[in-house]
Amino acid sequence: MNRRASGVLLPVYALPSPHGIGTLGRAAYDFADFLHAAGQRCWQMLPLGQTGFGDSPYQSFSSFAGNPYFIDLDLLAEDGLLTGDEADACCAGIDPRYVDYGRLYTERFSVLEKAFHRGWLRDREQVECFQRENAAWLSDYADFMALKDRFGSQPWTAWPEPFRRRTGPGYASAVAACGEDFAQRRSFYIYLQYLFFKQWSALRAYLREKNITVIGDLPIYVAPDSCDVWAAPEFFSLDDRCRPTAVAGVPPDYFSPTGQLWGNPLYRWDAMEKDGFGWWLRRIDGAGKLFDVIRFDHFRGLDEYWAVPVGEETAEKGQWLPGPGRRLVDVLNSWFPNLRFIAEDLGTPTPGVEKLLQASGWPGMKVLEFAFDDPKSAAYLPHTYTENCVCYTGTHDNSPLARWLAEIPEETVRYAAEYMGSPADPAEAMLRLGMSSTAGLFVAQMQDWLGRSERTNRPGTREGNWRWRMLPGETTPELAKKMHRFAELYGRI
Repeated sequence: MNRRASGVLLPVYALPSPHGIGTLGRAAYDFADFLHAAGQRCWQMLPLGQTGFGDSPYQSFSSFAGNPYFIDLDLLAEDGLLTGDEADACCAGIDPRYVDYGRLYTERFSVLEKAFHRGWLRDREQVECFQRENAAWLSDYADFMALKDRFGSQPWTAWPEPFRRRTGPGYASAVAACGEDFAQRRSFYIYLQYLFFKQWSALRAYLREKNITVIGDLPIYVAPDSCDVWAAPEFFSLDDRCRPTAVAGVPPDYFSPTGQLWGNPLYRWDAMEKDGFGWWLRRIDGAGKLFDVIRFDHFRGLDEYWAVPVGEETAEKGQWLPGPGRRLVDVLNSWFPNLRFIAEDLGTPTPGVEKLLQASGWPGMKVLEFAFDDPKSAAYLPHTYTENCVCYTGTHDNSPLARWLAEIPEETVRYAAEYMGSPADPAEAMLRLGMSSTAGLFVAQMQDWLGRSERTNRPGTREGNWRWRMLPGETTPELAKKMHRFAELYGRI
């Protein structure tokens, strides 16, 4: 950011849109208006990709494709692709506070198929233009999704041999023999991406009008069952049956005593570097078409990464291996001089990570909820911040302030209260602490402003995450006025 600013972390799925999940429709525009009225100049989102098993936005079928669930049905009705009744019937009666991914999976795509059948020929010229502009990834993605449908949603490593190896000699002829049904499914997934990006582009233009910067997360790793791995296996550590030889994670940490076993395949950094890091350049270019600022998840993995042997049930056993370091960071800075990055440098600091962060020039992250864990460490206390950092109350992996204050030990409560001057409202005091810090940017979870205790994600668990949503009417004018005053008071307007 060029001057002090503040923003809000809220996933798109958490918007109070109708039909079961937040979308790129009216609720997104209303939230943009709310942020503008509240003096907030940044909207931080989670990854926008299409999710699979587990519903995690960090385990997407593609680094480039948008989530079809985010396509707004009411906008499709306005465009003549659905009737109002068809839109209203989708996920009717669902609890508006939580996403029900099971209902979405069974109901959403059948409604989107109706839109496809009505719009594919009508929009042919625009779709063909979209295909040309996104040729680097769209064709492979359409193949991948159509084949997943053909083979009962099985992971690509379980597909028959000709289809398992996208770059193999028998692939083209095997796909050509799949027939009209396969071609129709390809067209369906292409059209969904056309619709997603059409709606996203309109929302992005509106956010620019409101001077709201979009910050998006870029997971360092890609999902094992993804088009990214299937289409470019040469860049991943796989055996001759296309299975990972080791998987990603982190050892025991703040969030889990057994570590976090992510299960992503690891990169063959030597092969990527030989290719001039072209795979990364294409991926960052795709993310740059979505976001103004990219938060680079697990920045530490560029310095060194935790490799867990396949078959381990936790991430406790593994080894640190060297990452690409400055060789990749320098390439990204050189190729994308107008794209801004935030380094997610959380975790136990190491000299290597600190040196890489300084060399990158990217702002690192400071989390207020970490600040009071150890009275002997001042690493996250606001009086130690520089301007070139981003202060968060907590990330999507942390408890909202209301829950955090109820969870932490009594000695931590006392230390935080002493630091903040024994405030009557500790949660509000934490928001003021972040706002008043010297960090160039301050971001709070939307739950913190609403006083809600529901978590976005609980690391190390696989169920009950990525579900909490706002309800209509929670972003009140009174709340906008309060947030605006905070931003004004601490020089972030």
